[in-house]
Amino acid sequence: MPLMTSEQYVESIRNMKRNIYFMGEKLENPVDHPILRPSMNCLIDTYDMAFMPEYEDLMTSTSIITGNKINRFNNIHKSIEDLNKKVKLQRLMGQRTGSCFQRCVIMDAANAFYSTTYEIDEKYGTDYFERFKKFIVKVQDEDLIVGGALTDPKADRSKGPRDQEDPDIYLRVVERRPDGVVVNGAKAHLTGITNAHEVIVLPTMAMKPGDEDYTIAFAVPLDTPGITMIVGRQSCDTRKMENTEIDVGNACYGGVEALTIFDHVFVPNERIFMDGETDFSGMMVERFAGYHRNSYGGCKTGVGDVVIGCACLNAQYNGVEKVSHIKDKLIEMTQLNEQLYCAGIASSCEGYQTKAGNYMVNLLLANVCKLNVTRYPYEIVRLAEDITGGMMVTAPSEADLRSEEVGKYIEKYLVGAGVDAEDRIRALRLMENLSLGTAAVGYRTESMHGAGSPQAQKITIGRQGNFESKKALAKRIAGIKKED
Repeated sequence: MPLMTSEQYVESIRNMKRNIYFMGEKLENPVDHPILRPSMNCLIDTYDMAFMPEYEDLMTSTSIITGNKINRFNNIHKSIEDLNKKVKLQRLMGQRTGSCFQRCVIMDAANAFYSTTYEIDEKYGTDYFERFKKFIVKVQDEDLIVGGALTDPKADRSKGPRDQEDPDIYLRVVERRPDGVVVNGAKAHLTGITNAHEVIVLPTMAMKPGDEDYTIAFAVPLDTPGITMIVGRQSCDTRKMENTEIDVGNACYGGVEALTIFDHVFVPNERIFMDGETDFSGMMVERFAGYHRNSYGGCKTGVGDVVIGCACLNAQYNGVEKVSHIKDKLIEMTQLNEQLYCAGIASSCEGYQTKAGNYMVNLLLANVCKLNVTRYPYEIVRLAEDITGGMMVTAPSEADLRSEEVGKYIEKYLVGAGVDAEDRIRALRLMENLSLGTAAVGYRTESMHGAGSPQAQKITIGRQGNFESKKALAKRIAGIKKED
């Protein structure tokens, strides 16, 4: 069954017995919970769209391992074309949902694991590559969603894993058995994890000799004993529980994060893809980060398209869409958004084939893309809020709009240019959601911290910038023959 229907997906998640908590309570029915369901709706679209002829080229691919038709979100990239389609797919999904659609992590992690396990085996004679291929074939053939777990809580960031007061602050192996290992720890910021079948785990950074117990990469089902997900709070999130559509802003779609606990979780040998090879931990993290930073050139521009569209709509409803300074701001927003897309596509076009046979993005350009993402969406949102106006955060509630006593005043005084009060408030609430509400987690804040905060990109750009070769160019032109 290479392609699952959305109905089959929902039932497969419903049938899992998982530990999910929100606001101090265990969720007995997380699939239909109003806080979580909008995030699941994003994943539902990734299944439905794979069956739509107009999206088939972007939504599906052919497995490099089995030759079967698969959902592109589970793809191992076979070519530069695959890398380009990855970015285009993510822009499409951002446009469709106006949110983080959560499924890109496995695509980025899987490709990093595919090439890194191959090179570990090449050096050490391990069998991680074959283990991982069996795992990813299962994911492809059953069309599963796999959440990604990279970031440890870290606590005192001036100290490494072994020097923390609590050794579990970084996820680690606490017991070794003939048939596998037992791990303890936690992973933070797991986007969409409550909607996934499995989770794939990798070290949060390059480890050093002596950090072997922290150098562990694996995958397990999310109903494995010992795994607990604690859903994070988001701005305006409980509006979803108020039986209101307008006040939510984006009532259909949304993202969700969770702190995920691993309390003596057993991992069988066949699901371990790195165990103690500290010299390859940096490679795995860097490659995953490279793919994921390339992805932001797609997903953030897709959501950016929605932000720009909403700003245009609010300008129209305010009667100022043809005012010159408004048009200038919309053009500037578009320029910034397309620059992000350009960097994403460029890092795909400049990709290369790894030893394992899959394709890797250009790391320098992918990190330039993500570093721009830490800035441009903030400016896009600033301009969008400027165009929209202060009513975005002071408009009355849907309950007041429907009120027999005061609704008539809202309908009278909040009309726009050629639009009634309800539609104007809907446009205002969508902008609030995109810039300040639950969608801001998947756009503005995630633009800063997702796939690594700005300094992480600067470090990689510094490594990939090849300053010595650039100095050589300058010296040749200047006629400097002296060696340094």
